[in-house]
Amino acid sequence: MVVTKSQSWRICIFSLFFTALNLLSFQTLSAVLDDDRADVLYHSYEGGGMKIDGPAVLLRKKIGESAAVSGYYYVDTISSASVDVLSTASPYIEERKEAQLGLEFLNDKTITAVNLRQSEESDFIAQSVSLDISHDTFGDLTNLALGVSYGSNEIYRNGDTNFAEQSEQVRVRASISQILTRNLITAVNIEAVADSGYLNNPYRTVRFRDETVPARVGYQAERYPNTRNSFASKFSWSYFLPYRAAILGHYRYFNDSWQIKAEDIELVYRQPLFSSWELELKGRYYKQLQAEFYSDLFAYRNAQNYLARDKELSDFDDVTYGIGLTYILPDKYSITGWHSEFGVQWDRIEFNYNNFRDATQEQLAGFESLYSFKADVLRVFASINF
Repeated sequence: MVVTKSQSWRICIFSLFFTALNLLSFQTLSAVLDDDRADVLYHSYEGGGMKIDGPAVLLRKKIGESAAVSGYYYVDTISSASVDVLSTASPYIEERKEAQLGLEFLNDKTITAVNLRQSEESDFIAQSVSLDISHDTFGDLTNLALGVSYGSNEIYRNGDTNFAEQSEQVRVRASISQILTRNLITAVNIEAVADSGYLNNPYRTVRFRDETVPARVGYQAERYPNTRNSFASKFSWSYFLPYRAAILGHYRYFNDSWQIKAEDIELVYRQPLFSSWELELKGRYYKQLQAEFYSDLFAYRNAQNYLARDKELSDFDDVTYGIGLTYILPDKYSITGWHSEFGVQWDRIEFNYNNFRDATQEQLAGFESLYSFKADVLRVFASINF
């Protein structure tokens, strides 16, 4: 999948969108279609000179007892004056719109889901289709799931009518979830991804030493391989405490053919308060090693076949801590009898880059301070089950 100007932040926000919509949900293992529901979310990310915000809406409706249809519509607007942009270009503003249509079918203890997705922005169009199959077995204590996705992308460059590239992505995933005791659920997930085509950012540049100019630094376009294969595995667990609380956690490991290796660990504590509130506390640590063709400053022009200075391909780590509060509307106050939840969640993410320097500083290239920044993520949502 191509790495667009703001893709890494949008992936972060979009994954948190579904986390927020399911703030109170622990995944069950019985083959039953989820209830009808409507979710509305406002999200905001701000940090490192970037601001991303916008609304998202998800609707789901069962058709009888064996089928369901769902759809979401997601909009975000990004304004960026990040360190990457300011070092070689001007700040920009853009908008992305994404929509997905999903169908689910229940047959005995097997759920089959098909999803179609399209995402559009001024210089990037993505379309994908996915198929997932989930089956309960061993007395409904075990759930097995398999899935595959195919996506195709069209990449353009604003201001350049002659630039047009394409990329493709295939994802294959599998998972097993197991109820070990009445209080403990564990799961193992694996995913393999194959990307091909134009995989770098058409706007991004690398820098190299150039003694022929006063600044002693030159710039040229990034150049990535046209294939990337990656593999990720995750172990997660949920433990329900005697006093209605729960602890959730996961450990995830990732590596790819670009020699990036990453791991993260997360712990979440959820505690009901009184009869209608739930408090969530979260902590996460992420560590990544750089891509083999990354450098903050190359020795000279065309120093190697592939060149990258995207800080998301560098050696870095980040720490996230967050707090959330959800209000569950008592049934006696619901006019329609629908189950309703309203919540807000805030996360602070602290990024530390170990070999990416702040090129906006007035220092000799290669002697600037290592870059770091903090970001705030806010999500406000309402969820109605009917």
